Amino acid sequence: MQTYSVLMVEDEREAADALRAALERYGQERDVRFQVRWAQSAAELDDAQGADVIFMDIELPGQNGMDAALELREHDQATPLIFVTNLAQYAVRGYQAQALDFIVKPFTYYDFALRMDRAMQVVRRDAGRTITVRERDGVTVFSSRELVYVELEGHDLAYHLTDGRTARCRGSISSAEKALGGSPFLKVSSGCIVSMAHVRGVRDAAITLSTGDVVWASRANKRRCLEAIADYLGGDL
Repeated sequence: MQTYSVLMVEDEREAADALRAALERYGQERDVRFQVRWAQSAAELDDAQGADVIFMDIELPGQNGMDAALELREHDQATPLIFVTNLAQYAVRGYQAQALDFIVKPFTYYDFALRMDRAMQVVRRDAGRTITVRERDGVTVFSSRELVYVELEGHDLAYHLTDGRTARCRGSISSAEKALGGSPFLKVSSGCIVSMAHVRGVRDAAITLSTGDVVWASRANKRRCLEAIADYLGGDL
């Protein structure tokens, strides 16, 4: 049975117990196990390291959950984050923190399971996969979750990562596309591949990524790319 790590940032014991009970039921129904950690304030968010999924309350003592999530995204833009709140009006701002979803208190198990299914889809796509780039002066190894996009720079491939690093090696977009092996990676032009997990907006042919970078889908690929991204994200573009 596969085990996943879940971090709950929640100051109310009753709400934390409800989340824990929902996770236990979900695990029994889906045949998975969860190692659950409970933090009662944003000051304990260092425990987020290694978490597969984070549930974040917004109303927390001291620093609120929204500001804590924005700080978290400065160094971790991939871990699925679900806000649990009774303040539905925060939903719009939550997209700035790249929240995967919201659960409004008090929640039903049905609502929880729908959102957890989505989070587990993201986790399973990325679990355990690493990418190796042979640079001129050594080798760089990183998780597939850290890769935001790859672009062709002359005769080199530039692998742009969530922490701002760029790994470079000789190669072609076609060779990178083959090595990355499809979803969540999508070729959007003859010189660029993006991770759909890091797409944060699409306007016409402009694709905004989690790092704030904007790349462009070619005219020939535009319709196919929009459909693929919409399917991956589970909505309409």
